[in-house]
Amino acid sequence: MNWFMQSGALTAVLNIANFSLNTENAVLIPYVKACAGYMSSDSQAGPTEVFKGREGWFIPTGVGFKFGVTKGINIDLGYDINFIKSSPTVKSAYNENRFSYSHLGLEFVLGSKENSQLQNYSAVADLRKQSAEESAELRKALSTAEQNGERDRAQYAKDLGDDDNDGVANKFDKCPASVSGTVVDGSGCPIKVQRGVIKETTVITEADRKVVKDAISNLEFDLGKSTIRAKSFASLNRVAALLIEKNFSLKLAGHTDNTGSRALNLGLSKNRAESVKAYLVAQGANASRIEATGYGPDQPITTNKTAAGRQQNRRVEFTLY
Repeated sequence: MNWFMQSGALTAVLNIANFSLNTENAVLIPYVKACAGYMSSDSQAGPTEVFKGREGWFIPTGVGFKFGVTKGINIDLGYDINFIKSSPTVKSAYNENRFSYSHLGLEFVLGSKENSQLQNYSAVADLRKQSAEESAELRKALSTAEQNGERDRAQYAKDLGDDDNDGVANKFDKCPASVSGTVVDGSGCPIKVQRGVIKETTVITEADRKVVKDAISNLEFDLGKSTIRAKSFASLNRVAALLIEKNFSLKLAGHTDNTGSRALNLGLSKNRAESVKAYLVAQGANASRIEATGYGPDQPITTNKTAAGRQQNRRVEFTLY
């Protein structure tokens, strides 16, 4: 007697390791699986006599786990149960409505061994790892800044101070001994020809606002410092040219996120605003028409609970008037 069976099934496998919060690449990979399939069977008692067996839908389910031997090889151990839905019009010689089996085997991963296996890789754990690394880098930078804070603040105070009270920081003052009350240019030297003061209405155009908006979007500092990065110079030069051409006044307001101590953030926001003022004055802008203030973490424009929100809160605002 011979027995024949044909079946086909489509099975979905859910790897539980993909949802790990702590392990990016799991070694032990539990899984469950389920879906649907169709099967039929016949039996032959003699050369010509064929008996109809069983046919119908069945539901394959199973559980198991894989053990990662190397990056590209897993041991697969599982147990499967198949629940059979027989056709009511077909008589069956068998009364069983399910069958099961267990398996043990090796699984080989194709492709580059440098890439993580999708079946044991957890994107959630990887995201937590990246977030932790970002937080650790920022804490390290803030810790370094706090340790060197006193020395840096003393240097900033010296560079950005104005010993002769002419409105030009010491760092950029080419005539540091100007007599009090003398009208000076952007380099701190007396203006030889005094111009009459002309009162006029300040008109700020959309083009003027765009110059300022570009400078804000391109403004970058070294991490935890008030040193302006070179990529910001071009847009700041256009702001300085605008201030010189139209004699506008400008308010600079420095802001930070809430990471670190409030005292450190207040000092950092003030120093960054003063650095921008010092740069604009060095390009010839009138120091008396530029105001620099620091508000630290007190005026956020969005949440500080995400990295993107903290990035938006670390800013220097420019206001023309």
